[in-house]
Amino acid sequence: MNRTRLRNLGITIGEYPTGTHNAITDVPDVVVGQTTLIYDEPRIARTGVTIIIPRAGKIWQDHCFAGVHRFNGNGEMTGTAWIEESGLLTTPIGITNTHQVGLVRDVLVEYGRTQPGAHHWLLPVVAETYDGFLNDIDAFPLQRAHVLAAIENARGGRVDEGNVGGGTGMRCHGFKGGIGTSSRVVFSAGASYTVGVLVQANYGRMKLLTVNGVPVGKHFAATRQAPDPRGSIIIIVATDAPLLPTQCKRLAQRATVGLANVGGHGDNSSGDLFLAFATGNHVPNNATQPIPLRMLPQEEMNALFDATVEAVQESILNALCAAETTRGARGIVHAMPLDELVELMRKYNRLDAEPAEPSDYAERRSAFDI
Repeated sequence: MNRTRLRNLGITIGEYPTGTHNAITDVPDVVVGQTTLIYDEPRIARTGVTIIIPRAGKIWQDHCFAGVHRFNGNGEMTGTAWIEESGLLTTPIGITNTHQVGLVRDVLVEYGRTQPGAHHWLLPVVAETYDGFLNDIDAFPLQRAHVLAAIENARGGRVDEGNVGGGTGMRCHGFKGGIGTSSRVVFSAGASYTVGVLVQANYGRMKLLTVNGVPVGKHFAATRQAPDPRGSIIIIVATDAPLLPTQCKRLAQRATVGLANVGGHGDNSSGDLFLAFATGNHVPNNATQPIPLRMLPQEEMNALFDATVEAVQESILNALCAAETTRGARGIVHAMPLDELVELMRKYNRLDAEPAEPSDYAERRSAFDI
């Protein structure tokens, strides 16, 4: 069966409708760029970088309110001390492998210093998960030019998933993981808002994998030897709702529920780090006068909480469905078998009558032949 997105298999998570692309880019002016590195000489590379840019690049001058949540702290996300202190996201967000966080952070600083109106000191947000099984991580394959390319190629619309960008070498629930995304549209306090999620999924035990309430991991693990489950997940939540920093933090916390519903328990070795940002208010850099703000009433947050839970689940599952079997530095990681997944969901009567969206992966050629 061709690699595809979850909904193309006839599996729908939750009740809220998705945005146009079912991606974090459905939040207006949120763009994503990725650089993917796959080669075998002089040393094996299965890695890359994913860049999320709010306000279509104007984040340097027009900051967003943001909040962070640490479910388990065996990982790194730079810049979060200032977010906790100020409630502000002032740079794009980078996601890469564990040993190259510093490089991505430095390039974002370098790039930011060229942006008119940017602050004179910069504390970029860069997060990581460990890809050292498939990627020769100590070869440090990611270079300055690769990060700059991801920034420059950032676009709206469809986002590539699976073995791409920072997710190129990642594993999830014993299968090939990586980048996944999803979105939801909600109506709250008299207006429509979009919640978008992007994950770098590299965590989890096979036997715990759950899809829409179905314990598919138990079935998979019964016939497979599950690999070492150590790993992490980065979850980025974006919305155009007018939220204050404390509300963004509350939204980031709800990512934990979505992760748990898929089978993430926050293992000791896992860096489960979540960030939520909201573009519904504008905070100009170097403002000298009081800034007018809007705030969604707390009682109206429930729809956004539900949307976050749904979109996190679907993002993780999209990563698993899109990712392809990959041979790397220390062995092979197999893709989750979609045909078996469909049969299990049919057995539990959890398939839709029709797929929810057309397939856009049917003609995708595999770059990960074993």
